[in-house]
Amino acid sequence: MSADTPDIAALEEQERRLVLPSFTYEDAWRLGGLLVELASARSAPVAIDIRRGPQQLFHAALPGSTADNDAWIDRKRRVVERYAESSYLVGTRFRAKGTTFEESSRLDPDRFAAHGGSFPLAVEGAGVIGTVTVSGLPQAEDHAMVVEALEHLTAG
Repeated sequence: MSADTPDIAALEEQERRLVLPSFTYEDAWRLGGLLVELASARSAPVAIDIRRGPQQLFHAALPGSTADNDAWIDRKRRVVERYAESSYLVGTRFRAKGTTFEESSRLDPDRFAAHGGSFPLAVEGAGVIGTVTVSGLPQAEDHAMVVEALEHLTAG
């Protein structure tokens, strides 16, 4: 599949695989630090946000990011909070049906954006307890950076 049409099964598999045994304030700091390291190494102009429920546990804005990235974070995060799935998966499902999230979700596009970059933080036995979001790159790259950092975090 192309970057415009990612494989739904692969995106679903990422969410099944990237479930955490727990998620503490220290884990939020570690995950945020991993994302900052990945983005810095690539000179990626991103903003990063990590939340547990409504509480923001981590936020960073790297050189080249803007307040617009924070607005995108909020819009992508709301999609994850509503659907309990990554913003990229939600948008991809709409595109696979021959439509778009904006056309068919009946949600305000000023408040919700099903673009890649926000991923559910799921904990074993508790379900989705928060979100991790990156904004500043093309949506497939935002999503991939979050997945890469979660893979590092779950690897120990």
